[in-house]
Formats: sequence, C-alpha cells, structure tokens
Amino acid sequence: MTGRVTLIVAMLSATAGPIALAAPAYADLKLCNRMSYVIEAALAIEDRGMAATRGWFRLDPGQCRAVLQGTLPPGQLFIHARVPALYGPSPLPQDGRTEFCVGTDNFTIAGARNCRAGQKPANFTAVKPLETEEGLSVTLAEEAGYDDMQARDAGLQRLLAVAGYDPGPIDGVRGEKTEAALRQFTQDNKLSVTAAARSDFFDILLDAAQKPGSGFTWCNDTSYPVMAALGIEDKNAVVTRGWYRVEPGKCLRPEISGQPRRLFSFGEAVDGNGNTIRMGDKPLAWGGTSAMCTRPIKFELYDHHDCLGRGLTVTGFAAIDFTGRVPTTIRFK
Repeated sequence: MTGRVTLIVAMLSATAGPIALAAPAYADLKLCNRMSYVIEAALAIEDRGMAATRGWFRLDPGQCRAVLQGTLPPGQLFIHARVPALYGPSPLPQDGRTEFCVGTDNFTIAGARNCRAGQKPANFTAVKPLETEEGLSVTLAEEAGYDDMQARDAGLQRLLAVAGYDPGPIDGVRGEKTEAALRQFTQDNKLSVTAAARSDFFDILLDAAQKPGSGFTWCNDTSYPVMAALGIEDKNAVVTRGWYRVEPGKCLRPEISGQPRRLFSFGEAVDGNGNTIRMGDKPLAWGGTSAMCTRPIKFELYDHHDCLGRGLTVTGFAAIDFTGRVPTTIRFK
C-alpha cells in the first residue's frame, strides 16, 4: 500500500529519450492524474540550451487540468512530480536524468539551470505528449492501470486509510468496506451523504489526514522540520519506513494497514539543509530502546539483523502498544 508504485509518464508515448516538439497547432497541454495519490507537478521546457520551469500544478486522483494554454513552445518537455508529505516516503521514482530548478511554492523560473535563493534542483523526466482531438496530454499513472474513476476511488481509499479509517485494499474498487469507511468519515465530519462527489472532497480528506485523532499521529511542536520513521509489527515481523517530513506546527498521520500489534516511532529534527539539529553534543531526536535498521535516504526495510554489516544505521525506536488501534499521538517537543 505504500512505497511500491511504478510511475508511467506520458501514456502511449514512445519510451525513447527526449524529443523535440515542433509547436504543432494543438490547443492547450493537459496533465492527467491516474494515480491513487494527490500530486503536484512541475513542467520544464528546454530549447537551445535555455530552460524554464513552472509549477506547482495540483491534481487530484482521476483529474485532468490544462497547464499550458495555446501553442506549446518549441523545445523538449520535461515533468517532475511530488506528493504531499502525509503520504510518507514519496512513491514517485525521481529517476529523471535532467536537473532543473524548482521553487517551494507556486513559481515560474526563466533561467532554470542555475538555482538561486529559495530554489533547489529537482530531477525531471523527458516526456512526449499524446496528441488528441482536444490538444496535447501527459498522463501520470500507476502500474495498476487505473482509469479516471478507478484512480479517484483508489485515491479516496488511500486517504481514508491515512485518516485512520479502514477502506479495505487500495484497489480502485468501491466495495462494502470502502462505502462503510466513507459513511463513517462523512458522519464523523458532519458531511452530507453525497460529500464524496464534491470537487473539494480531497481537500477535506487531506485536512483530516493531518489532524490528531483516531489511529496514529505525529505532531511537531518544535520550530524545526522533523524527519520521522515508522515501524509496523505484524505477525512477529517488523517493517520500517522513512522518511516522513513533519513540518513545524503540523501533524501527520502515516498510513497503517492491517492489524499491527505494535508500532515503533523515531523522529529527528533537521535544519533547512537536512542536517541534524543538535542540542549541545546530542541530536534533537525522539526515539527509544528498540533497535531497528534505517538508512539516510528513503527506505522500506524488513530485516533488522546486522544493520551495520549491511551498511545500514542502527536507530533506537520507541515501542507503542497498538492493540485495538487505540488513538495515539506522538508529539515532538
């Protein structure tokens, strides 16, 4: 349910490398999201060594939207996508081979090869838009091959799970468990029975997924970002996942599937460059005595034996009794 997504960019396009676009007479460029995640996308166009980037374009699961209007400028088209931090480690493989600059918030950057203050480099993937009667389109999709409606339902399922409800498997099929979870969610939030069809329903789900409540939640009461890792015990085995970024003053509820008996939590405060904040000679961290394997970059680990021998880090997690899924909030202070 997390961390195992194959990103398919520009469906029905060639898998060869970058292509030159000759600015055909098609109106508008659309991005379509057939993933089970809310995504934010950035575009880059490079022509004769000059590059410009623009973002972020928010797309809900199953949604298409125009991101460039009129004739597409000449050059090569690239795309970069990200997901909100509440999903945990990004499921999107950022394996594009070309770096351009992006901003933190909405941005337009004319000279996107040389990053300035407030900008950072990101990996972009060259794409070939699909020509349709309505214009050009690029589709972001998962290996599951959802259509628009299935992607929306899978997106609802995924956020319901993050918010502490049990929609069943994340498969894009709205079965009895998904309907029951939706009913409970709408009742708990005093919404109408038709709320799931509202255009802003994903905003409501995203907001609910970040609030303390049922399930397990991290809340960051410090002035620093906190990078957190989660361990889930199921059938005498533990899987650890990281890193989840919990912004200052925010809460984050990681997705937890199955019926785990125990959870394990670790958090570490970082500065704007990702370096560990230290108080005296000790890192500002929140953990415990349960030793688990982690690594500095995004990870999902199932084996916690001989961490050092396998080039991993031994990290002390705090153990949390989660029998019966008792609501639990860990506050980083």
